[in-house]
Amino acid sequence: MLADWHEFYILLGTAAAALVALLFVAASIGAGYLSTERGSPTHTYTSPIVFHYTFVLFLSLAALIPTNTDWSLAGIIGASAAIALVYSFFIFVRVMRGSATDLDDRLGYGASPLAAYAAVLAAAIFIFQRSDIGPPLLAGALILLLLINIRNAWDLTLFFAQRRSADPPRGPRAN
Repeated sequence: MLADWHEFYILLGTAAAALVALLFVAASIGAGYLSTERGSPTHTYTSPIVFHYTFVLFLSLAALIPTNTDWSLAGIIGASAAIALVYSFFIFVRVMRGSATDLDDRLGYGASPLAAYAAVLAAAIFIFQRSDIGPPLLAGALILLLLINIRNAWDLTLFFAQRRSADPPRGPRAN
């Protein structure tokens, strides 16, 4: 069912892998800010972005496996979407209870990934039923997840950069 989507999933997987790598660069910018005392915000904001990018990469790779049938692919998509939906729900609750008061942060970190995973789960059901709506719904949900996490990664990078510039420089003093 996804045979005509081969190039799309190659491009999507490549983008997700590159963005995971760039997220490691952003984390290195914020390395001075990340600590055990700030573990909860890290689990609420940074870790989910890595999870979401990895999810997009994983499903892109699964879609490219030539031996998958529609049913096996629907099973892989459905099972991984169900797990991601549960994970995303816990993050949603953390964001809503946390210190994020901006609507764009609540949508970006909380509600949008939850909606994307629900759409991926629906796409798995449609693919299992061999409905023509399954492949474009899956593509749209994965694009939404990728785009919202580009926004989230940018937000996090700005946050780390602002914290870093606010901290006094460390290291040997000049005489």
